[in-house]
Amino acid sequence: ISAEMLPTPAKSHYTFNLRDLSKVFQGVLSLKVQHCPDLRTFARLWAHENQRVFQDRLIDTEDKEKFARWLHELLKRKFQFDCDFDETFVKMPILFGDYLKMGVTGEDRVYEPINDNSKLPKLMDTYLEEYNLSSPKTMQLVFFMDAIEHISRLARILRSPRGNAMLVGLGGSGKQSLTRLSAFMAEYKSFQIELTRGYANAEFREDLKKIFMIAGVERQPVAFLFTDSQIVNEGFVEDINSILNAGDVPNLFPPDEKDRIIGDCREYAASIGKPLTKDAVYSTFIACVQQNLHCVLCMSPVGEAFRRRCRMFPSLINCCTIDWYLPWPQDALLNVAQRFLGNLESVPEEVRGPLSGMCPIVHGMVEVDSDKFFSELRRKFYISPKSYLDMIQLYIKLLAERRAELSDQRDRFLNGLAKMEEVTVVIASAKEDLAVLEPVLKEKSASTEVLLKQVAIDKEEASKVEVVVSKEAAEVEEFAAGVRIIQEDAQKDLDEALPALNAAVSALNSLTKGDITEVKSFAKPPPLVQTTMEAVCVLLGRKPDWDNSKKLLGESDFMEQLLNFDKDNIEPKRLKGLAKYMAMEDFNPEVVGRVSRAAKGLCMWCGAMDVYARVAKEVGPKKEKLAEANMQLDKAMSDLNEKKTNLKKVQDKVAALEAQLNAALEEKQSLSDQAALCQARLSRAGKLTSALGDEQVNWTEQSAVLDGQLQRLVGDVFLAAACVAYVGPFTGVYRQTIIAQWLERAVELQIPISDSFELKDVLSKPVEVRSWNIAGLPADEVSVANGVLVKNTMRWPLMIDPQMQANKWVKNMEEQNGLRLIKLSDGRYLQTLEACVRNGNPLLLEDLGEELDPALEPILMKQLFRQGGRLLLRLGEQDVDYDERFRFYMTTKLPNPHYLPDVCIKATIINFMITLDGLEDQLLGDVVRKERPDLQLSMDKLVVSMANDKKQLGELQEKVLKLLQEAEGMILDNEPLINTLQQSKVTSSMINKRVAEAEETNASIATAREGYRIVATRGSLLYFVIADLPQMDPMYQYSLEYFKKLFNYCIDSAEKSDDLDKRLSILMAFITDFMYKNVCRGLFERHKLIFSFLITTTIMRNYKTISFAEWNFLLRGGSNMSAGKTPDASFISQVQWEMVAALQDNLTSCAGICDHIGANIKDWKVWATSENPHDVPLPAPWNTEINTFTTMCVLKIFRQEKLVFATEKYVMEKLGKAFTESPPVVLSDIYPDTSASTPVIFVLSTGTDPTGALIKFAEERNYLNKLQTISLGQGQGPVAEKLISAATKKGEWVCLMNCHFAVSWMGSLEKIVEGFSTQGVEDELFRLWLSSMPSTAFPVAVLQNGIKLTYEPPKGMRANLIGTFTTLGESEWESCVEGRGDRDNRYWKKLVVGLSFFHAVVQERRKYGPLGWNIRYEFNTSDILCAKDVLKMFVKKFDEMPWNALTYITGHVNYGGRVTDDQDRRCLMCILETYYKGEVVVKDDGYRFSDSGVYYSPPLGDYTKLMEYFQQLPMVDNPEVFGMHDNANITFQLQETMFIMDTVLMLQPRVGGGEGGGNPVYTP
Repeated sequence: ISAEMLPTPAKSHYTFNLRDLSKVFQGVLSLKVQHCPDLRTFARLWAHENQRVFQDRLIDTEDKEKFARWLHELLKRKFQFDCDFDETFVKMPILFGDYLKMGVTGEDRVYEPINDNSKLPKLMDTYLEEYNLSSPKTMQLVFFMDAIEHISRLARILRSPRGNAMLVGLGGSGKQSLTRLSAFMAEYKSFQIELTRGYANAEFREDLKKIFMIAGVERQPVAFLFTDSQIVNEGFVEDINSILNAGDVPNLFPPDEKDRIIGDCREYAASIGKPLTKDAVYSTFIACVQQNLHCVLCMSPVGEAFRRRCRMFPSLINCCTIDWYLPWPQDALLNVAQRFLGNLESVPEEVRGPLSGMCPIVHGMVEVDSDKFFSELRRKFYISPKSYLDMIQLYIKLLAERRAELSDQRDRFLNGLAKMEEVTVVIASAKEDLAVLEPVLKEKSASTEVLLKQVAIDKEEASKVEVVVSKEAAEVEEFAAGVRIIQEDAQKDLDEALPALNAAVSALNSLTKGDITEVKSFAKPPPLVQTTMEAVCVLLGRKPDWDNSKKLLGESDFMEQLLNFDKDNIEPKRLKGLAKYMAMEDFNPEVVGRVSRAAKGLCMWCGAMDVYARVAKEVGPKKEKLAEANMQLDKAMSDLNEKKTNLKKVQDKVAALEAQLNAALEEKQSLSDQAALCQARLSRAGKLTSALGDEQVNWTEQSAVLDGQLQRLVGDVFLAAACVAYVGPFTGVYRQTIIAQWLERAVELQIPISDSFELKDVLSKPVEVRSWNIAGLPADEVSVANGVLVKNTMRWPLMIDPQMQANKWVKNMEEQNGLRLIKLSDGRYLQTLEACVRNGNPLLLEDLGEELDPALEPILMKQLFRQGGRLLLRLGEQDVDYDERFRFYMTTKLPNPHYLPDVCIKATIINFMITLDGLEDQLLGDVVRKERPDLQLSMDKLVVSMANDKKQLGELQEKVLKLLQEAEGMILDNEPLINTLQQSKVTSSMINKRVAEAEETNASIATAREGYRIVATRGSLLYFVIADLPQMDPMYQYSLEYFKKLFNYCIDSAEKSDDLDKRLSILMAFITDFMYKNVCRGLFERHKLIFSFLITTTIMRNYKTISFAEWNFLLRGGSNMSAGKTPDASFISQVQWEMVAALQDNLTSCAGICDHIGANIKDWKVWATSENPHDVPLPAPWNTEINTFTTMCVLKIFRQEKLVFATEKYVMEKLGKAFTESPPVVLSDIYPDTSASTPVIFVLSTGTDPTGALIKFAEERNYLNKLQTISLGQGQGPVAEKLISAATKKGEWVCLMNCHFAVSWMGSLEKIVEGFSTQGVEDELFRLWLSSMPSTAFPVAVLQNGIKLTYEPPKGMRANLIGTFTTLGESEWESCVEGRGDRDNRYWKKLVVGLSFFHAVVQERRKYGPLGWNIRYEFNTSDILCAKDVLKMFVKKFDEMPWNALTYITGHVNYGGRVTDDQDRRCLMCILETYYKGEVVVKDDGYRFSDSGVYYSPPLGDYTKLMEYFQQLPMVDNPEVFGMHDNANITFQLQETMFIMDTVLMLQPRVGGGEGGGNPVYTP
């Protein structure tokens, strides 16, 4: 294996050493003798251990199979073990393990062969159930054979002494889940770090300390799970490397903690016989860590990081057993699908098998298409098993939701139809009942009239008797009232005496025998006692003295005599005797009570008898009167009752008649009610039929449609779930292709599915889509599908959004829900995130890069758990309440980000790049809004009103169906319901009418708007050309917002015309020209022609004047190997002839060209060998039969180097000369476009410096003293921030030079520039000028919305001369007019033109490579500016021009300072002598700089004439002006051609399949 399996960049871990061999022997020795009964078992064990150590690290099935073949050969040769390869290594993999017996711990766990693999899935399920019961975070795993093998490998590693594992595979392969389960099976503690904001080395080491304490002090086995996504910095890996290698991390524990550890481990060290020195005890601690700590590292092989870490940290390979996770095999994917879908009740049984089989097919297709996507468009994303599982889970969820929703809708329609059917039956029944009821009702009416008359007579007689009885009753009542008055008067008097009497009785009852004995015992009683007893004796008729009193007290019934005293018949004599006592002042119960309690009671009794007797005297006559009155009342009542009895008999008779009458009336009323009900039902039925009659047909159709949808729901929802899980990163064309493939396979597998599948039809509603469009989502199919993906994805969406379309849509859509915005660069973004999670606010994370903050992982993975009825999320170091209204959106401005698998499994990546159609619609709105504001205003209003109306129509229909469904009993009896339905019908009719009118209006408006579409199409095409420019250079960034601002400016600024066609032509021409000029000033010279060529060909391809075949041939060429032999090898090579044949085969317009060339070889040779074949017509008839572009294809074959000129000529022919010229960059022209919030960015080429031009411009505007300049570099960022802060307040200019040297500060610059737009600038005169070499670190946001100016030497003599004098300006040209007559002016103007020619020549010679200069020198503007100042000084200071001195200083100093090669210096001085000599001045325009005579110093004149002379110079330079042979041009022109074609080809998809393909403009 060491000789055959050699390391490569993709297999950098294929390094094998003796450690691996020792691991094999270690594994072999793990099996005890009693479990190895025969040679076969030992041979299998040996093969197993070799597989685990060597085979598991191999990265593909090819290497694994090769290794297995070697093993098989060795088994047969060395062990004489004859076995079938497939049986041993394919069908039933060899497995050994110690996990077969659950619940066994420690030494009792036996490493043994596993002979029956079929029992393992059930065993693993049992382990998983126990894990889920003991863990707050449950797992759902499917144990197919691959997964079981990985678990078995992990179990083997964890049981091995110092066993560590490195699991390598794409994110989402199950590495972490299987590790947790394996650790649980081994009864190990599982530990994983939790990343928080600011987690760094210090925090990581604190976590390592915890692990060391568990493993070393507590001596518990622990599996440390560590993933590459947790590597915040490489210091983490260095520490892991130390643990793997030595079991320790240097300086992990400070001395005090180390001492505590030694103290904790001292007892254990003593128990195992170790010395108790500090070093020995600490070594024991480290040995325990090595024994109990098992590191499991989960790595992704994607990118350079894995290879770099393996190279830098060798212990990752040497000290770990590597297990490489291959993509899930097809049978594994199928097993997972069958596990989840096999028993899904909502899917018909006959469909479950094909549906499960479709899942791995979809997954496999997407893997192939993603590779194709990368190879053609260089867009990379990763497909993982996580996407597969998401698809299945999403399918189950969506299927249940959609089935319930559609079933409910269908049931409502069917219920509505059933109600209408019921109404039809009731109408027929009501008509029959009404016919039967009418005669019966007449008969009942007649009999009721007779009975009514009899009741009236009897009632009259009864009323007469009632009058008499009532009168007598009133008289009796009046008499009874008088009796009651007498009775009340007597009672009132009695009520006065009764309280005293009752109080006396109570007092007597309270007396005890002791109290009486006490009174009786007085030999000489107190006076008051004696007085009391005398009064008692008087009332009882005894002699009032003490002796009688004592006798009385001694009587046994004394108390009874008092209580039963006849108080109503007291003799007057006794009352008179009592009065004497009552008149005494002291004869008072309170006073007497002070002497004796018993005497007090007796005193109260005497007083009560006195009061009662007095009252009874007055009441007596009243009682007699009352008794007499009662007798009279009784007699009157008796007479009255007799009369009432007679009245009752009469009334009963009347009541009986009335009851009979009521029964008759009720019967009549019942019949009337039935008749009325029939009439009412018929009337309401008419209303209901009027309201819902039209709907019956619609409901029938709708229910049939829903029935069909329900039947096809299984397949439709499956494709929809697959789209949500997989197609997000793809562009529109790829999505269509992928879905078409899926649809075709689904039909083949006979899965019920719609013929024309549309994602939006399955997972969204038209009302919902319209609301998205109103919120800013473009209405094209791709954008709407993106909206559906965002709504339905199970993971949070990450939107690739360079044009900020998704950003704008999300902001508008979620604004009413309290949307919050964050960026990862915000210092407190985690606090905002926590608040949103807690409060349920939606959150938008903007400007995401290619990496996610690890602190976001709990949010992205939705690591929710319930505790005490609360739904919580672990965020950082605290548990946060999770509100289910929370939504999380992410957007990135990167046009082509490369997200690693760990990001792909945590978020759903959705490609929101704008499409051609989507942008065209937006620009059409802008054009119409400017040109016909009335139309656009009406359109905008119509869109909103139609959306609202259609939404209201849907709601009304839902309301009607809901009312019908909830209606109980007979629907025709529910009048409020009928009225509501009728009102709904009226409302819906009005809305339908309004919608119909709106649609008509909308159609007419759309027709009118379509007239402007060609302008929008032109703008859209231009944008997509501009959007591709960053692929040429990272500085060519233009935002859609910036483009639309320019687009609208063009509409406002273009010439007006009432003629629509003329206006449209003006707009298209102006927009194309303006966009070209604005973008061109920010492009390097080498890219300007490419840009104009792309504009031209894009427009022409849109017009269909360039076919795909022509375009493909020009860029990629072609070859027909069966073309035969070339007709003239001296003229046409075999390769060229094969290309001609390919041209004839691919382009219909070139049919027969091979024959023509063969027959007219001389004419073709003349054309092909001409000096400028691009300007010479092709041999007849091809000069007229093919167009210019096809002619370029022919030129590509014969004279490819001339394509650069043909390209320029083609652009000039189609768009005009202006598109082949580079507009000069003049700061005074650019300044009006700038603002305080829009920075100006100088994009530099090597050796250029725009500072001089900026200083000159500042001088012109009197702003030089307010221009602050700083060159960025180390430590200059804070200085620049202070400068900008001060300048924004004072209105100064700040120029930050060399931004590419301050990469780390670019984020701060982005924030500063963003602040200009969001917070404003205090002084609007402030300007920010930036300069930078092309750099990917320069902030995209600043580039997209800034004004970019490239600063480099112009290309070509003509452009160079114009650029030079544009920089110098008119003032410099006329700066020597007043010197010594005409002498200084002549010398100055003649020689400065010569100097400019010299400057252009030395720069332009560089394009010829070593033919021009041996070394490429970066001559730049500063050279000519210095030489110009020297020239001016010599002109003004010397009467006689010192030519030698001037030549020396200019050649050897100003320019020669850069020249290091002697030959180049000689060449430079020779060239300079052509331009610095007396003849230039003396001969006026008679002196020529080259033999052609085209280049010379023009006659003296003003600045305008000079520029006119430069303008008429040739666009293409002849080598003779540089002093070179014509052949020098061939190599240069070929290089230029190849550069143009290769660059244009780079922007195209790698492969073009057919018409319309192969151009990113059409597949955005």
